[in-house]
Order: sequence, then C-alpha cells, then structure tokens
Amino acid sequence: MAADTTDAVVQADREYILQTYARPDFVITRGEGVYLYDTEGQQYLDFVAGIAVNALGYGDPDVIQVIAAQSAQLIHTSNLYHTAPAGELARMLVESSSAFDKVFFSNSGTEAVEGAIKFARRHAREHFGEGKTTIVAFDGSFHGRTMGAVAVTSREKYREPFMPVMPGVRFASYNDSASLEATMGDDVCAVILEPIQGEGGMRVADDDFLAAARALCDKHHALLIFDEIQCGMGRTGTLWAHESTGVKPDMMTIAKPLAGGLPIGAILLNQRIADSIHVGDHGTTFGGNPLATAVAGVVLRKVNTPDFLAHVRQVSNYLDESLQDLAADMPDTILELRGRGLMRGIRINGSASAAREAAHRQHLLVVTAGDDVIRLLPPLVIETQHVDAMISALREVLR
Repeated sequence: MAADTTDAVVQADREYILQTYARPDFVITRGEGVYLYDTEGQQYLDFVAGIAVNALGYGDPDVIQVIAAQSAQLIHTSNLYHTAPAGELARMLVESSSAFDKVFFSNSGTEAVEGAIKFARRHAREHFGEGKTTIVAFDGSFHGRTMGAVAVTSREKYREPFMPVMPGVRFASYNDSASLEATMGDDVCAVILEPIQGEGGMRVADDDFLAAARALCDKHHALLIFDEIQCGMGRTGTLWAHESTGVKPDMMTIAKPLAGGLPIGAILLNQRIADSIHVGDHGTTFGGNPLATAVAGVVLRKVNTPDFLAHVRQVSNYLDESLQDLAADMPDTILELRGRGLMRGIRINGSASAAREAAHRQHLLVVTAGDDVIRLLPPLVIETQHVDAMISALREVLR
C-alpha cells in the first residue's frame, strides 16, 4: 500500500482517538503465524502477542472457523438467557482445576479484578459482618485501570492522577512473608497477588511465599486471590501458573489469552464464595456472550492438552538457555533475567523504552515492564527458530 496510507491512519489516530498510548509510526494490517505485517509490507516477529493475548498467534484455522460459525448463528443475547457456549466454557474451566467450582464471565481483566474485589467483600460481610473490608496487595502489582483495580495496583503513576482511589487497601512487599504477616489483620477480607508480576518487572513469586500467603489468609479468615490474567493459560508450561506450587487460591482472575483475541475475562471461585453471592449482586451486559465463549472454548481445548503444554515447556527451556547465553555475552548490559516459561523479563543497564524502539527497527516487537525491563510475551506457538531470530535482533538492539 502507498506510504500516505500509513500517514493517513496515524494522522486520524492522533486527530480522533484519545491519546493514552504512545504508538510507533507504523500501521499493522494483518498477522500470520507469529508475524505481523504493516501497510508497507514490512514483517515483524511478534514477541508481544497483543500483551499475552494471542496465544495461538494469527490466523489459527480453528479460531477462524468458530468465529464464522458462531457469528452466523448467535453473537449476543445478554445474560438474561441461557446459551450453550457459556455453560460449556464454564464447565471446562471448572474442570481445569480442583480449586474452583463456579465461574463468572466479564469482558476484560480489570473487570474480573473488580468483580473479585466485590465478591471478597460480599463474602466477608455475609460471614463476618461489617468492618472486614481491607484488601492486601503488593509492591510492583498491576491489576488493571478501573478504580477498584487501580486501588490494588501499587505504582504511583497509575494511581496518583486519579486520587482518591477506592479506600481500604494496604500494600506489603512482594516475596516477603514477614512483610505480609505484618500487614495482615482480622479486618482483611482478601489478599490479591500475581504469581508472576507482569507490569511490575516480571518477578516470580517464590513457592514458600505463596504457601505463607495461603496460611496467613486461613489464619485471618481472608480469601486468597491469584491474578493470572497475564501469566495464566499455558504461558508457563502448565495451564495455570500456580499449578506447580501446590498452593490453591480461593479465587482466580483470568482474561488476556482466553478467547484468542476477543474480549473476555473470568473469575473462577470456590463454592463457599459462590454461596455468598446472590441474584442481583453483580452483573454484566456483554460478559460471557456466545461468540466470545465459543471461541474461548476452542482456545482452551487447544492449549490444555499434554502435547501443547509440552511444546511450551520445550520452547521455554530453549528460550531460557538462549537468554542465558546472551546475558553471558553482554554482562555490562544485561543485569538480570526474570520470569518463567514464555513470560520473560530482561533487566538492562539502560532504558527499556529506548530498547523497544530500537527493536522496532530490527522488525522485532517487544514490550516493557517498568523503566529498565524488556518484556517478552510471544505467542505460545513459537518454535526454536523464532527464538533464534529474536535473540539475533535483540543482540543488535543491545549492542
């Protein structure tokens, strides 16, 4: 396409779309496999995946087929009526883990967090009366941008412009059991944490820390909420990131990759919480619509198979080895490697934003996680040759 097409799209964006994102000056038009293409025909190796959304990459034939079939049949009815795709997806999600008995569908991750906060406070009120309303979150946390979710998000740049945010939140230090214990009290109704922090720098929670959080929640009759919006759905080589720890949460929020690119979120919860939630306590117009849940059913079936998860682990191991080699070659530039599975962070001696822009010039898409961490979130279908190409481009970026 002509160069002025790119200019026209960028200009229209700047003129008519609220400027809450600093986008690069190219325009994505299509995707295929693990690559994206712009209006100029340039190919980009995608290690962002729509911020951990496009687990199956681009153009998956099963996703395309179910979108066509379901959209021709039924897209939306609201939650006033039963539809088969929502019930089937809920069954699959409940059966994916022994920790959960019920599902509530939303449209996004931040809405799932909002719902989890409401459910935690509703449960506490039902069982313990008024006053048990405090939520404990952690430094480095990111749970969304709506007013409740931003209240349990620690970074000041997300909170300060919108103060006062929702009251009743205390913060503890991530991976610090003593700090969490000091923050707890009988006024706490829930603790919310990410098993792997995304925006917070790709830090991984220690197994002992998660176990301590479970024990402290039990001691204080508080609920433990895991936010797996970014780290869940196969990204770590197990379906849910907390599986390998042996720690079971009371609730879990999921979203990003669930419907392969269509908007959806969900709260998974156990029966004792479900028994505290009554008709009219919460709702959504679009959440769990037939199109999104039908597509999510296909994505979940594909991801939650032994062969698919084994592939993620195999490529993850290769990625880890490749990053270790790169770090050994660039000790003054690469300060630390973080993350797990296909959710990796590279802490550098320099600006992560500048590195991201330089990566664009190498036709590589990456994202940041704070000021000095490059975040890698590729589609789960990448192969080792894609890792090699990414490492080669990143070496040029960091040289």
